[in-house]
Amino acid sequence: MNLTYENGLLTHAATRGDGETGEEVTQNIKTIRSIPLQLKIKQPPKLIEIRGEIIMSTKNFEKLNASQQKKEQKLFANPRNAAAGSIRQLDPAITASRPLSAFWYGFGYVEGLNFETMSMFEEMLETLNFQVGKYRLVCAGTKEVLDFYKKIESLRENLPFEIDGIVIKLNSIKHLDLAGYVSRNPRGMIAFKFPPQKQITKIENIIVQVGRTGTLTPVALVTPIRVGGAVIRRATLHNQDEIDRKDIRIGDQVYIQRAGDVIPEVVSVIKKYRNGEEKKYQLPAHCPVCGAQVIRKAGEAASRCISKNCIAQLKERIRHFVMKNALNIEGIGEKTVEQLVDEGIIKSTSDLFVLKKENLMELEGFAEKSCENTLSAIENAKNPELYRFIFALGIRHVGERTAKTLAGHFGSLDALMDSSKNELEQIHEIGPEMAESIYKYFQSEENRNEIQKLLTQINPQSTKKDQKTGVLVGKIFVLTGTLPTLSRSDATKKIEEAGGRVTSSVSKNTNYVVAGIDVGSKLQKAKGLKIPVIDEKMLIELLE
Repeated sequence: MNLTYENGLLTHAATRGDGETGEEVTQNIKTIRSIPLQLKIKQPPKLIEIRGEIIMSTKNFEKLNASQQKKEQKLFANPRNAAAGSIRQLDPAITASRPLSAFWYGFGYVEGLNFETMSMFEEMLETLNFQVGKYRLVCAGTKEVLDFYKKIESLRENLPFEIDGIVIKLNSIKHLDLAGYVSRNPRGMIAFKFPPQKQITKIENIIVQVGRTGTLTPVALVTPIRVGGAVIRRATLHNQDEIDRKDIRIGDQVYIQRAGDVIPEVVSVIKKYRNGEEKKYQLPAHCPVCGAQVIRKAGEAASRCISKNCIAQLKERIRHFVMKNALNIEGIGEKTVEQLVDEGIIKSTSDLFVLKKENLMELEGFAEKSCENTLSAIENAKNPELYRFIFALGIRHVGERTAKTLAGHFGSLDALMDSSKNELEQIHEIGPEMAESIYKYFQSEENRNEIQKLLTQINPQSTKKDQKTGVLVGKIFVLTGTLPTLSRSDATKKIEEAGGRVTSSVSKNTNYVVAGIDVGSKLQKAKGLKIPVIDEKMLIELLE
């Protein structure tokens, strides 16, 4: 959660969203009593963005679910989902009725306030009546960090809320800035996770799920067991190699955990419990949904259904297409997709945009109002940002970040569709395998025809192409030391806006090393490779 205070007053509250765009939830946040609506300070900052998390304690979560059960309403899977669902309510009164709290620990933009360390910032938060986690410590050296980690791990089961680790931060704000970022992630902060919690259960059966690219994923159906605050009924087995490596069989007693405290997976088999009735498992030679041949290419772990007309693949492609980070069409959930495809109402993603009210009224769970809302959501999705449309296509290996990179590089869908494999490989962060996948996708006549059908109904908004002119285009920079006036992030931003790229290590491909004071080993390496070393003044001259 991000809170924005202007001249001491809470004016905005927004979820983190995708890191750039979140959801405005100001009125809901104002119902949480522990969050100050006004900063009690003589001279409040002109603007400050305070970051933290909305939480629900384990005890309050259990009370909420007991209340839901009494009302014969849907139970929440875990406190995290319950807190997120409570915050996103359209009616602030519902949020107010939920037992929510919060912890605050970070900041974004600040104007009119200075602090040199994170610990000073957290102490300031406490004086302003923000709730700050009491389990925190300024450590000197790695031993103190490890000791703290072990202490919190020992307390984990008895804490009033669920955690999956600790966060280690550089205390100095100056050092945090010097460390820089990888994508959106700060190098000066890192999550130190605890080992996932494990439980013992039984594999009752193994089924196969078929993904949007045809990949067959074996899934274990297990005796329901609570693991880390969630009831687990199925767990991924990844692929045949994993099944063989762990010697997983139907009927086995196994240790199960939630990878990253999220995705359930089988850790290992408890072989001493075997009684001889367990059955080995082999992925089918034919797709369990459409009956087409299943192939596995040399060097790949995945087995794939080769049919272009597989119903299972179609369902997954549509689910991906309408998901929040893609075209974000609310009202087209998993159950609706199942019904639309099974009833033969839609046979491709483009059919979504010609749905009529009478089509939806045929489906279970749809009434007059829900039909209108869904059709309205479809209409609102007809002018998506280009990167969202690219991501929605479901191209193998292309995630949201890569979609943004492609949109920024090419600027239009036509330019991307007509690009060569060699041109794709020249783009930063796109390797040969990804370039091959993108190129093949757009060379497919079937895919191009489907895109053309989509374009008769929707209009992806072209993106302003990444800067392609200026003296820094194609130039690679490395920053070392503290610059006199520019922070590390400001210097990086200026270089990137001028078409250059900033990397963390010096190599023969580096064009310039920008050196300040207190430089490290990068300067010596640059001299050894005879790479030009410039100062801040020379960098500004280049930028101008």
